[in-house]
Amino acid sequence: MKVATSIVLGRQASPALASQAVNNAMSKAGITTANGVLLLLTSEFASNPQAAIMAAAKVAGCTQVAGCSATGIFTEEDWVLDTPAAAAMVFGGDIKLALAQHNDAGQPLLTMAAPSAINSTWLNHHIRYGGISGDATGHGPFSVWQNAKGDVKGHIEMFLSGVKMATKASHGLMLLSTPKQVNASKQFDLEILGKQKALRALQKAWNNHYKTEEAFPLHLMMAVYAESADAIAQGNYHQTSIISYDEENGSITLAHALPVGHYVSWALRDATTAEADMALTADTLANELGSHPDFGLLFSCLGRGPYLYNGEDLDLKVITQKFPNMPLLGFYGNGEITCIDGQNQLLPYSTVLSLFSAR
Repeated sequence: MKVATSIVLGRQASPALASQAVNNAMSKAGITTANGVLLLLTSEFASNPQAAIMAAAKVAGCTQVAGCSATGIFTEEDWVLDTPAAAAMVFGGDIKLALAQHNDAGQPLLTMAAPSAINSTWLNHHIRYGGISGDATGHGPFSVWQNAKGDVKGHIEMFLSGVKMATKASHGLMLLSTPKQVNASKQFDLEILGKQKALRALQKAWNNHYKTEEAFPLHLMMAVYAESADAIAQGNYHQTSIISYDEENGSITLAHALPVGHYVSWALRDATTAEADMALTADTLANELGSHPDFGLLFSCLGRGPYLYNGEDLDLKVITQKFPNMPLLGFYGNGEITCIDGQNQLLPYSTVLSLFSAR
């Protein structure tokens, strides 16, 4: 199977890093010309990545070079944050990286976008998986590219042909409460949950789980929600961050408005839970494929990875231990895209793992 990766670090954002990454990957794959290249560059390249993109295309002998800039990038060999680096995955043989308009078989679309380019109409058109570029603003010349050139729309979409694939999100959340129905809300303010004020319900969930009267860690807390309690129990839920709370009226302001009638559980971002969930996700996908995966893509939130696991990316470690020597490429971004229960979602603090096997 002619797919391989390489990651190259340097002191400066030089096109030579991209050239070397592609050259190394092609040597591993045993090819002299690539059908396509996924090229990821660290944010040091973001203001002017074109020279690096063209250098990669020249070595690969093809113009189908796609990817984005991100704060951090990784392969199965290593991860990097805050250091200039380039990572590449090359495709040869019967596996091809193709543009979305040629997707006659209806494959899920590999999607990368700048934060400023996201809109619900585009997001919900076709089944997608991928991530949001680490470019915090989405401004500048471009932070995503395909056809070996920057894309001013701010988002790209493509598909891999010649493969079977399976995709799943790992939320990595510890649920602290059973689902309760939203009985009063106003725009982004959640007011009454079940028969209690929202803030009281959150404090009670925290106290019951941790047996403490200490204040809950707001930056680690999440609200998960769905149209039914059963959907939450099955893991088919949406999630949103807690922005603030009002002690006087007992309301909680969320990043997403929740309508009356939906169900909510409180959850905690937890490293032990996240590592176990990543392992379960990998096993589930391998079973769905029905064979050992040949390569994978991983889109991870910048708030996950080394920042969640005290300087070590245990999500990456789980995958490389389960699938030794499997080519893997990914980046730490500002949001993750996947389809859950028939609907595309933009997730916070999650990972989206896609595993592939040659047909």
